[in-house]
Amino acid sequence: MDTSSAKLKMRFVECVRHFTPSWFAAITGTGAVGLLWHNFPYAEGSTPILVFTYIFFFLNLFLFLLFNVVTAIRYFMFPRIWLSMIHHPTQSLFLATYPMSVSTLVNVAVGLLYEQGGFGGNGFLYTLWALWWFDVFLSALSAYGIVHLMFTRQKHTLESITAGWILPILPLLTCSGTGAILAAPLLALSPSKSLTTLVVATVSAAMGLTLAFTILTLYLLHLVLHGPPRGPGVVSVYIPLGPLGQGGYSILLLGAGYDAVLPLPGPGGSGSASATATVLQWEGVGQVIRVLALAAALALWAAGTMWLLYGLLATGDVLWHDHVHFKQAFWSLLFPNGVYANLSIQLYRTTDAPFFRVYGAAYGAATLALWLAVFARTCMLVYSGAMFRAPCIDDVDIHAAALERDAKKKHAPCVLSAMEGAEANGEGLDGVGEETDLGLELGLGPGMEEVRIQFLDARRRERRGGGGMASAGSSRLTVV
Repeated sequence: MDTSSAKLKMRFVECVRHFTPSWFAAITGTGAVGLLWHNFPYAEGSTPILVFTYIFFFLNLFLFLLFNVVTAIRYFMFPRIWLSMIHHPTQSLFLATYPMSVSTLVNVAVGLLYEQGGFGGNGFLYTLWALWWFDVFLSALSAYGIVHLMFTRQKHTLESITAGWILPILPLLTCSGTGAILAAPLLALSPSKSLTTLVVATVSAAMGLTLAFTILTLYLLHLVLHGPPRGPGVVSVYIPLGPLGQGGYSILLLGAGYDAVLPLPGPGGSGSASATATVLQWEGVGQVIRVLALAAALALWAAGTMWLLYGLLATGDVLWHDHVHFKQAFWSLLFPNGVYANLSIQLYRTTDAPFFRVYGAAYGAATLALWLAVFARTCMLVYSGAMFRAPCIDDVDIHAAALERDAKKKHAPCVLSAMEGAEANGEGLDGVGEETDLGLELGLGPGMEEVRIQFLDARRRERRGGGGMASAGSSRLTVV
């Protein structure tokens, strides 16, 4: 019983040690699917749709709280992993999934709990608004802090560019969409707070899209020069759908928000064309912004569709030549495809075009089926422990092993001295194999074994040629 408990404890510790920030991608994917249920264009407001929306929201909330606890335990037990993870060129990018997770929870909470369920009243809405401001701070920290680490603490090349570089930028776009969602209920309480939220969300979306298009240009160049990733890494070619889908979705909501809050009251009433009126007080300014937002969202949807076609072609090529094993990276499929489906559905709600209704619903259903497959496979591999592996842990282990080898290499001169003593006493080279085994046991490695053999060969030549000890001393200096 004690042995079994010890094994379970060791297994739990290893799972915690390998619990990386990339696990929060499961929350972003689940949140995107939950928002799909909330916005689904068929059977709107029906009991089944409402039930599934609640299920996904509370599942996502449970996972978020659980992952926070496990993450806190991880860095409390293994504090050195934090610095290693920060400097890892891939794992550090997934820190961005944390503010994205907060956004997905707030998105559904506003529409499901506050607007439909009437939960918590105005106090609950202001709590969500305060949480959004915290998310804005985390998003800015992600977009500028992580990218600054890429500039100064990590090494990157054109060949190493991946779609994952977009991850630190995505929180700016997700918090922008969340701000647009919050602006609608805030308008009934405080038009000034609603407008402030819309302005901050607009700035966030502009920053996010600017950086996203810059990185997408580099990523397209990488694909042209080096081709798409092979094996499970091919799923990363769908990540560009994230900023384009989320950006278009946010812009549509921002356009609707400005249309509701504008024009601001002017000298002549609610809307004025007088010379003293500011641009935000002009009659019809909100409608103009909404039309421009629709045009921008359509352009982003078209760009997302282009990347979707590239992704499908790359996936077909990889599946034709390689066998793709399931990896944790498959969770990165869900958020980009989910927000792309949400953009399609929101375009239907804005334009009332049947194409976007059918296309968005079909794409959303496919994304839900993908979530079910990924979730089921993940549960199986989590039970076996196969899902837990942190690449940044390898750096910590390699560093620790290097320190251990450096300490053990201090014994190398002693081993060579023992060899010299055997030679000096005329004991011959019969013990060379034993000395080699001793050297390997000390962790000196095969490279040092070759040096020892060269050293003994030099000693043999010296004894035969009468070269004296000077050459041996020189050899010793070379070895040390």
